[in-house]
Amino acid sequence: MATGRTHRPATRSRGIPEATVARLPLYLRALTALSERSVPTVSSEELAAAAGVNSAKLRKDFSYLGSYGTRGVGYDVEYLVYQISRELGLTQDWPVVIVGIGNLGAALANYGGFASRGFRVAALIDADPALTGKAVAGIPVQHTDDLEKIIQDNGVSIGVIATPAGAAQQVCDRLVAAGVTSILNFAPTVLNVPDGVDVRKVDLSIELQILAFHEQRKAGEEAAAAAGRPAAAAAAVRKQSADQGPDGDVPAVMPA
Repeated sequence: MATGRTHRPATRSRGIPEATVARLPLYLRALTALSERSVPTVSSEELAAAAGVNSAKLRKDFSYLGSYGTRGVGYDVEYLVYQISRELGLTQDWPVVIVGIGNLGAALANYGGFASRGFRVAALIDADPALTGKAVAGIPVQHTDDLEKIIQDNGVSIGVIATPAGAAQQVCDRLVAAGVTSILNFAPTVLNVPDGVDVRKVDLSIELQILAFHEQRKAGEEAAAAAGRPAAAAAAVRKQSADQGPDGDVPAVMPA
């Protein structure tokens, strides 16, 4: 998924690279599935395949955690679950607020995975007075007028924005001013935040557009194959089409 943020250092605390941090939840998900099946140990190759990475990258990632496994045995599943959970900060309870209780916000509120992964939905907030007091997933919706008090009373440091794009920046500014330092943004817009605030952006339309690009490419290759043209010829046609301007002209290459 795309990520919007202010400039950040390349590494986190303890020298763990951001790319490794991004893969830790994948390892944790695979390890949790193994734990639920009472699997005691797992090899780097098996775990890497389950997480969708190569084993060399996995071993490098785990070296940052100080975990190297045992030759001929592999990694202890339960210990790795604890180790990664601790590194991700999931051994404590994180209260979260969701702002914007439309269809998406309500779906997020009903998501059962928060509690099992160390997060507690502390409050649901919306600007629509008609929603105030209405229970969603067993939690009464509160009005945005009380946002700052809700953040303070619940000790919230993580906010989820599921509002329309036009309201997202204002909501973000209020969350940050109230003390929220991490934001998960589902609104289709880029948020501007000060240093010290992390933003993760989830844009479903962008992900669908990327999938549409790949579907179009596959359709072009299938059409080329049906016409008896090799894949290389189809690629050349795609490149020529991409190089052409709106009027069909190919821009001249500028000298260096």
